[in-house]
This record gives sequence, structure tokens and C-alpha cells, in this order.
Amino acid sequence: MDFGGGDEIRFERLGKAGVVTLTRPQALNAVTHRMVKALDKALRAWERDHEIDVVVVKAEGRAFSAGGDILHVYEAGRAGKPPVDFFADEYRLNARIARFKKPYVALIDGIVMGGGVGISFHGSQRVMTENAQFAMPEVGIGFFPDVGASHLLPDLGGSFGMYLALTGNRIRYGDALWSGLATHTIKAEDQAGFLDRLAASGDPESVLRGFFVPARRETDRPTLEAIARHFAQPSLGDVIGSLERAAQTDAFAAKTLATIRTRSPTSLHVAWREISAGLTLSMDECMRMEFRILNRMLAGHDFYEGIRAAIIDKGSTPLWRPAGIDMISAADVDAYFAPLGERELEL
Repeated sequence: MDFGGGDEIRFERLGKAGVVTLTRPQALNAVTHRMVKALDKALRAWERDHEIDVVVVKAEGRAFSAGGDILHVYEAGRAGKPPVDFFADEYRLNARIARFKKPYVALIDGIVMGGGVGISFHGSQRVMTENAQFAMPEVGIGFFPDVGASHLLPDLGGSFGMYLALTGNRIRYGDALWSGLATHTIKAEDQAGFLDRLAASGDPESVLRGFFVPARRETDRPTLEAIARHFAQPSLGDVIGSLERAAQTDAFAAKTLATIRTRSPTSLHVAWREISAGLTLSMDECMRMEFRILNRMLAGHDFYEGIRAAIIDKGSTPLWRPAGIDMISAADVDAYFAPLGERELEL
């Protein structure tokens, strides 16, 4: 089945299932514009196809998807042509997945971050194996948690979503299941059997009952209580202050504070506001908000500086501008969320 994805993404019909496979393992299945457009076209067709009862998204190689193709974004932006259209199509796809009328099963075996989260975690069943790791690490590259993170993360209990957004830390499948990010966990060795059974029945919930293996939470209760205490504060400054007060006697607070201090101050402010706002917004409203932020980020400094430090000059220290959390005003943050007029995202 060809929806225009070339050799980057494969589409097949297996019994009652429409199966999507990301096929860029050498690039950790980083999501490209071509993949986004092909998946969108497939979902439009399969939603109307009476012979397909369920859609499954999986990937080749050791990563489900390590994010979007940020090197392309960097090069295009540096050439004066930031790829706004790519993000617009990607965000529309994220919203389409969230309202897809059939079961949408993401089978996640390996790393899933950024753009990979956008094409998996808005589906009805998010199935992770023991090899899976989840992160939204955007604040570390001068960006912001996008692809619907403002809809996904606020719903996690105990301010866990705010913690993930402001640190960019990775979690494993047990924490993902406990927090509600994952709906099910299965053994990696059972993936092929699970897919065969699903293709035969078309009913993911009944099939998952036979394959579900509960995963133990990796983060202990005292740490979860500390996350809830520090990250429920009423402002970013209060989060930092809470961590600072505890850091002298608490290793978790000290380590978390050290992590946050390496992140882009602008990204931290934007992420805090975005995750706070997302709690009361619909998925479509979140995507419009994120598109407003995106346009400002692509016109700014820190995103390109973060990619330079992480990918171009690997391992170098990014020089954020402004360099300090207290150097950014409320008005500076407001500007990222201001309406775009005629350029608003249409869904």
C-alpha cells in the first residue's frame, strides 16, 4: 500500500489491521515531513475502509522514534526558511490521531521522544515493552514540549507531567504505565504474536488482556512525593525556589535542580506556562497554542543554539540567550503565546 512514504514508512494490511512501520532505523526513525504526510493520507483512507478495524504503528530497529528530523529544521532555519509547514502538518496529524474513530495502537519497543510521541501517545492504546523509554527532552535543545505534550502531560497525576517537561528526563515503561502515559505493557518477545492475534480479531482490548504483563513502577514513593511537592508550585520561580530550599539535604532535589539549570531559561518559562495552560484546553486548542509558540521559537535564538551544541558541535555547552531564568519577564513569555492572526493553525 503506497501513501507516498517512500522508503521511510511502510503501510500494510494484515487481516483486520492497517499496519504502519517506521523504516528509518539508521536515523532512529526520526519523523520527516514525508512520513507525516503519508501517515495522514493513510489514516484518512483507513478511517473510511470497512475492512480495517484497527491501526497499529510500530518501528524497525532499536528506537520507536527519537523525535523529529531536527537537523533538517536547523539547516532550513539557518538558510532563512524555517520549515513552518512541516510543523503545521505534523500538528494536524497529532490532532487527527487524537480524534481517530478506530482503535489506534502504538507498539513501542525502544526510545520514543518528541515527534515520535506525537504519532503514538495520542492513540487509544499505548503499548510499551521493557525496552521502551519515554522522554520529552525539548527544553535541553532550546525548544519546547510540542506535538501535543500540552494536552498529554498535564493529565498525569502528582505533577509528574510538569516534572517531565521541565527536566526532559527519561522514564522507563513501568513509570509510563503507572503515570497513565502507557495503557499497557507487554514483553518484547510477544510483539509478533500480539500483532498476529490483533490482525485476526481487530479488537485490541481483548487481545491485550492475553498479553498484558504488569510493569513495576521504577520511581520510588519518596521521589514521587518530592516531585508532587516541588512541581506543583504556582510559578516556575516557585518550583526553582522549592528545589533550592531542599537541595542542601536532599539528593533528588539537588540533582533535579542541576539538570534544570542546564536547560534553556526561555524554554523553561514557555514549557511551564504551556503545561499549566493545557490542563483546561482541548487537544485542538493545545495544538493551536503550540503552533503559536513554534512560530516564535523558529524565529528565536535558543532552538538553533541548542541544536548546534547537541548535534553540530556534539557535546558542547549551549550559550542560552537570555542566560538566566530571572532575566525573562512575563511579557517576554506572553509574546510566545500571542495570536498569529491570519497564520493561525487550521485544523
